[in-house]
Amino acid sequence: MSTSTPRRNQDDRNTATASKHAGLVAQACRLIEASETAPSLDALAAQAAMSPFHFHRIFKAETGLTPKAYATACRARRLRIELNAAGGTVTDAIYDAGFQSSSRFYETSEQVLGMRAKAYQAGGIGATIRFAVGQSALGAILVAQSQRGICAILLGDEPDRLVRDLQDQFPKAELIGGDRAFEHLVAQIVGFIEAPGIGLNLPLDVRGTAFQQRVWQALRDIPPGQTASYAEIAARIGAPKAARAVAQACAANTLAVAIPCHRVVRRNGDIAGYRWGVARKRELLQREASA
Repeated sequence: MSTSTPRRNQDDRNTATASKHAGLVAQACRLIEASETAPSLDALAAQAAMSPFHFHRIFKAETGLTPKAYATACRARRLRIELNAAGGTVTDAIYDAGFQSSSRFYETSEQVLGMRAKAYQAGGIGATIRFAVGQSALGAILVAQSQRGICAILLGDEPDRLVRDLQDQFPKAELIGGDRAFEHLVAQIVGFIEAPGIGLNLPLDVRGTAFQQRVWQALRDIPPGQTASYAEIAARIGAPKAARAVAQACAANTLAVAIPCHRVVRRNGDIAGYRWGVARKRELLQREASA
């Protein structure tokens, strides 16, 4: 018998096991999403006929999140939906989203929404966003800053389109054109694009799910002039099977260059998949390599 036959049989068994695990995790995700109160780890593991420890490890490998973090992300998503819905109070939205108490929610509200719940419900009303548009080697650039830090760095061909994108993100926020001091901040970011070696150290207002924030932190750990694949980033955050989710997190990034999603490439080194265009991604990488 050929020695390749046992290996092929083992590969088939591994594929079947991976498929089974993916199905069990998907089933657990649906249960978490449908439950008003997050199921316990023991309950989820029992449904999958696994020990809690084994299930926890499999779930994190498949999704990039622990069951608890996944449940938190689901609550945050439901909260945004409830706050965006017409009618109802913030308190109603908090309980409808699955938070067990308003105090529990308010402990983490700014991390979940990036602003107070009432401001989010009103489309950013009460929030003040300072912004300015400039020109860089990559075309038009818009920089916006909330009370917490830089909340958007957008790249494009048309300055007006960038302003509309910011308005869409905060439709009822007070958008204020930046003064001379703020324009100096824009110049600092433009300078970093021109000469990446100078570095960029700014306070950021990072808004995203727990998984996205883990990905974005891993991106910030990639030194200028170096790249990593989506699979490598997934492995670095402890979610080796979540390369596709890493790519989606990169696409959701609204802080160009500050969170350097341009440093993530395909496994074979190909440059692809950049929110602001592959040509800009290639230019950024070339500048960093030269620096």
